[in-house]
Amino acid sequence: MEYSLIIGVLVFVLGLAFGSFGNVVIWRLPRGESLSYPASHCPECDGPIAWYDNVPVASWLILRGRCRSCSAPIPVRYPAVELTSGLLWLLAWAQFGLSPRTLGAIVFYYLLLILAAIDLDTYRLPNPLIGLMGAIGVAGVAASMAGLPVLPLLPASGVFSSPLVSALVGCGAPAVITLGIALIYERARGREGFGMGDVKLLAVMGPYLGPYTLMVLFLGSMLGAVVGVIAARRSTEGMAMRVPFGPFLAGAAVMVSVAGPALWLWYAGLLA
Repeated sequence: MEYSLIIGVLVFVLGLAFGSFGNVVIWRLPRGESLSYPASHCPECDGPIAWYDNVPVASWLILRGRCRSCSAPIPVRYPAVELTSGLLWLLAWAQFGLSPRTLGAIVFYYLLLILAAIDLDTYRLPNPLIGLMGAIGVAGVAASMAGLPVLPLLPASGVFSSPLVSALVGCGAPAVITLGIALIYERARGREGFGMGDVKLLAVMGPYLGPYTLMVLFLGSMLGAVVGVIAARRSTEGMAMRVPFGPFLAGAAVMVSVAGPALWLWYAGLLA
């Protein structure tokens, strides 16, 4: 019990630390800045941030959300990303313990978090991150085919028990559906419906979730529709809101990776 607690704490702390780096990626990558140079600094006064002011979550609380040098407010997003990263790493460990799939889940959740935050900020899903997720997914499937079970994260039976078949179906089916919807919507309404970034994000989820990516599309669309209705009501009251779809797909992907088979059995039971 004590050993498990120590491992869990270490995993959580590592997640916090990587969450701090995730904030660097979220801020710098969309702006085309280097991820390694210069060192951490305040974007308002350019003052360097000392190591003791760069401790995940704790430093933000100690500084009361303000820069030590110029007192400019530090967005709450910074500790939120760090804490969420730590919790997602802990979730991966709780799901799979010390196993190869834990590494696959950590990478998946971590990149989803960064992509969701960037999409909220910029309404874009950067190709380099989507490509990185896809490349790691391909490597994970290859490792599974070689006997080291990394991906997919969810069990499957029948023809889908093959990691390669599972990945191909998971990549192709939702991508084709969303691409078709996007093209039809654009032709009918004269403007973009699904962004191509959303299509690509769903495609690279295939190696991680296999055919369950279809459930991600369904659940993400439901979550997006609820928030979209709220946004539409506010826009009629003079508060126009634009809602990116990437964060809903990311949230749905985590939910499906945790409870996908149970959700499917529950849904199948309703249809029976």
